[in-house]
Amino acid sequence: MASSVSREAYGEASDQLAANTAAATAPQLATVADEILSVAALLRAQPRLRRALTDPSRPGSDRAGLLRSLLSGKVSETTVNAVAALVAGRFSRPAELLDAAERLGVDALLASADREGKLADIEDELFRFGQIVSGDSQLAVTLSDASAPVEPRVKLVRDLLEGKAHGVTGRLVEVALTGFGGRGFQASLTRLVEVTATKRDHEVAYVTVAKPLTDADEQSLAGKLSALYGREVSLKVDVDPSVLGGVSVRVGSDLYDGTVLRKLNQAKQAFAK
Repeated sequence: MASSVSREAYGEASDQLAANTAAATAPQLATVADEILSVAALLRAQPRLRRALTDPSRPGSDRAGLLRSLLSGKVSETTVNAVAALVAGRFSRPAELLDAAERLGVDALLASADREGKLADIEDELFRFGQIVSGDSQLAVTLSDASAPVEPRVKLVRDLLEGKAHGVTGRLVEVALTGFGGRGFQASLTRLVEVTATKRDHEVAYVTVAKPLTDADEQSLAGKLSALYGREVSLKVDVDPSVLGGVSVRVGSDLYDGTVLRKLNQAKQAFAK
């Protein structure tokens, strides 16, 4: 959702969805999320439909009416109203409608987890699964292969996570498989971790160290970063012996690299001059 007009359309649909599901239970929200994501899948598979639903020459009410005629009786009224509100807005490119629909479905999934008080668990499970994938080159290639059919990759993910992660985590990983927001699989996982943290009003800090931090070290680092960024910080720690020592911290586009490896590389570059 790169343009301001697409963000406005998404914002209006998101507000409507939140208002219409204010009293919904976690299972009800999960059902709405699945329905919205099924609409996103339809938009992904039907480029001509995306173009028709974002045609600037047609009034927003006409585009919303077309969408309602397609979905009526097939999904809940809550889903129809939310997606119709999305379609009634303006988008600079048809692909932005797909991105907005995916994000709306993800929002509903996370709202479902929030009703259960499980957002922190979802965030951690997504991060840990990303680490598992990064540490297994064959698994990473298999799950990241966008040219391969998605169904076998979905089945693989379900087999890997069955009984080991919350259902919302598994569904979000499936969203990542299709390229959340046009990203690759692993970048999609990272973005979904950050979106989940934002729902908890947390910033994500990716920390790389040569050996595990103690609980006291983690608490101290999280406290310092929270004071620096003005909000709670969720640490995602990756232990990588190749950095030799020190610590690297990335928060958004900010990188603080105090690893021994970086200092050695800087020294080598200085001597090479």
